[in-house]
Amino acid sequence: MQKIIRIGTRESKLALWQANKVRKELDALDYQSVIVPIKSIGDIILDKPLYELGVTGVFTKNLDIAMLNGDIDIAVHSLKDVPTALPEGIIQIAVLKRANYTDLLVLKDTEEFFGQPNGVIATGSLRRKAQWLNRYPTHKVEDLRGNVNTRLEKLENSETWNGAIFAAAGLERLGMRDAGAIPLTWMIPAPAQGAIMVACLEKDDYVKDACEQLNHYETKVCVGIEREFLRLLEGGCSAPIGALAYIDEKTQEINFKGILLKKDGSKKITVNQNVKMGSHKFLAKDCADYVINRGGKELIKEDNEASSNLLSIYSTKKLSEAQKDILSPTIDIQDSDFIKIRSNRISPKVMKSEIENVIITSQNGVEAILNCFTKDEIKFKNIYCVGRRTKKLIENRIGKVAHVSKNAKKLAEYLSKELTNKEVTYFCSNLRLDVLPAYLQANDIVVNEVEAYKTMLSPVEIDAEISGVLFYSPSGIESYLQKNNTDKVAFCIGETTAIEARKHFKNVQVAHLPSVDSALELVNNYYSSPS
Repeated sequence: MQKIIRIGTRESKLALWQANKVRKELDALDYQSVIVPIKSIGDIILDKPLYELGVTGVFTKNLDIAMLNGDIDIAVHSLKDVPTALPEGIIQIAVLKRANYTDLLVLKDTEEFFGQPNGVIATGSLRRKAQWLNRYPTHKVEDLRGNVNTRLEKLENSETWNGAIFAAAGLERLGMRDAGAIPLTWMIPAPAQGAIMVACLEKDDYVKDACEQLNHYETKVCVGIEREFLRLLEGGCSAPIGALAYIDEKTQEINFKGILLKKDGSKKITVNQNVKMGSHKFLAKDCADYVINRGGKELIKEDNEASSNLLSIYSTKKLSEAQKDILSPTIDIQDSDFIKIRSNRISPKVMKSEIENVIITSQNGVEAILNCFTKDEIKFKNIYCVGRRTKKLIENRIGKVAHVSKNAKKLAEYLSKELTNKEVTYFCSNLRLDVLPAYLQANDIVVNEVEAYKTMLSPVEIDAEISGVLFYSPSGIESYLQKNNTDKVAFCIGETTAIEARKHFKNVQVAHLPSVDSALELVNNYYSSPS
């Protein structure tokens, strides 16, 4: 039977469009495939061995982990989002033919503001911001985050913005390009902008054979040069760098142009060079050396020194770059996992017969169960859980959830009133809180605890200048306290965590909703409010 290739993708409309394009191209080659949407980085357990493999992607980390875990066979990415160094064991197997690589200005009203000193443009890209301010130094550039639909909606609702900058390829793929949008042909795009990349495991010969047929050689060569230029300048997301390589069909020359700017657009270094196709091996290095020799490293250093004056906070859980982008540009964030998770071996006796009432209070519990049993082996009649993300993971991987509550206490209150069979099986951690089992037992409900995973403390000593710390669980606070003091603002994801924080911190702030995004918005609001 032919293997079905599982195509991993993020869940945005654009990411799904790209994954479906790959699926259609595989189908045209008579390969069977299926789309597998992968949850956000907060929904995936990050075990230490995976960190040691060097999984450091911006929007790609969750897909890398899913591939290394064997949940998907290939991952489809916008190549401009992919780190220049891939995790060990993962390779770039194909780059599809490049789409439109230009940036577009989507106007709110008319073009009249171009000649005026007080224009206002929105973008979340350092590269776009720096190039715009270099060309229009009296204009103002405001931050714009979110997916394509969200950003277009924010532009529509803004009363001050004259326009916003988007990648042409994204708008065109979604059929959302406005007829009046202006191509910014003078703006050098991000390295590999407009290109779709397919990654797979280096050891998977079947998938490699299938996907290498999707490769568009000319595109691969051009984006390879652009990404090597980026790598050699060591810019990544921290510096405004643009790069574009394209092949002149008539001369068969590769034309390259690159740019490095200060973040405020006040300085720039540009490079242009042409070489014959086939003689391009050192093109990226030659161009990067040109920029470096004209002060490129010093320019980056100036920006980094200026960034050191930013307000600093610390997250006790690793965040994706998309999550970090929620924060105001005036806030610098550092992060590491103060908690490490290890799944236990759950005895097969636990699943010998159907369990009528099951409690799962975290995504870690779900992953621990699935680490020991297949979906068919899991015999749960009624599943009760805490948190909408845990509910979503359970229903995607195990089965229907009978009831979900915001926190452990509310779930305990619900079960005490509603359960007819006064017995539950609680899949928990070795460091679980007493709130839920104590409340249930006080209401004559028998609690059978199954230690499904271990929560291990992994504290890090943070710098003295950190002004606030993000906490996501009482265990995270316990870990933090082993090496740090409490003279910071404690930003808590929910009330359960805040209760523990108030025992130690004078200033405790609680997110409006129990989500990472809401906690980050809390940080923005706290520091933007007048003191």
